[in-house]
Amino acid sequence: MQGYRTPGFGGTPPVIKNLLIINVLLFLATELVTGLNLVEYLALYYPESSFFRPHQLITHMFMHGGLTHLFFNMFALWMFGRVLEGVWGSKRFLIYYFVTGLGAVALHLFVNYLSIEDMKAAALAFQNTPSPEIFQAFVKDHLSNPSNYVLDLVNSYYDAPENGRVVAEASGVIQKIVGMNIDTPTIGASGAVFGVLLAFGMLFPNTELMLLFPPIPIKAKWLVIGYGALELFLGISNTGSNIAHFAHLGGMIFGFILIKYWNTKGKTFF
Repeated sequence: MQGYRTPGFGGTPPVIKNLLIINVLLFLATELVTGLNLVEYLALYYPESSFFRPHQLITHMFMHGGLTHLFFNMFALWMFGRVLEGVWGSKRFLIYYFVTGLGAVALHLFVNYLSIEDMKAAALAFQNTPSPEIFQAFVKDHLSNPSNYVLDLVNSYYDAPENGRVVAEASGVIQKIVGMNIDTPTIGASGAVFGVLLAFGMLFPNTELMLLFPPIPIKAKWLVIGYGALELFLGISNTGSNIAHFAHLGGMIFGFILIKYWNTKGKTFF
C-alpha cells in the first residue's frame, strides 16, 4: 500500500456511498409504500417458485428484513468496505462486491436445492407408503417449529393409521411444507458483506478490531476465521433459523478465490 490513509466519516468513497443510499431507499420504500409488494418482486425466490425472476439474483442484495438487519449490514459495509475501496479503487471494489454477492447466491441456491430435493424424496416416500412413522420423521426433519395442529395430527395418525381423512391431512401438510420452502424468499446484502469482511481480514490480517459483544480487541484475521467457522457450524447443524448461513460462507469463499486470482495476475495487495 502506498499513499493510503483510512477515510474519515466525511470521506465515504462513491461506491460505498451509493450502495448505502440504495439499500436505505429500498428499505424505506418496502416499509412505507402501500399497495406494492416489493419483496415479491425484488427478493430472491427459489428458481422453481412461481415468484422467481432472474433479476432477483441481484435485487435481493438490496432488500432487508428489518431495521436491525439493515443497520448491521450497512455498518459493516461502511466500516470495512470504505477501506477496501480506498485500496482497490471503485471499479475493482464494485466487481468484488457483486462477485461475492453472486457467489453467496450460488452456494445458497445449491444448498437449497439439496434440501428441497430431499424433501421431495421424503414426500414421495410418504405418498407411496403412507405411515405415521414417515410423517413424523418428515415433520421432525423439515419443520423446525411445528404448530399444535401438526403435533396433534401426528398423534391422531398413530391412533388411527388407516383413517383416510387423517392420511389426507398428513399428505396436505407435507405438500404445504414443501411449497412453503420453495416459496420462501431470501433477502439481504449479508453474503457480499461477509465477502467484504473476508477481504479486510486478508489485506489487513493484524489490524485490531473492537468487538461489540463482548467489548474486547481481536485481530482481523481471527475475526474472519471465527466468523467462517461459526457460519459453517450453524449451517451444518441446521438450527432452524431463517438465516442463510451458507450464503455468508459463499460470499467468503468466492471472495477468497477472487483475491487469490487477482494476486496471480501480478497485483499485490499485501
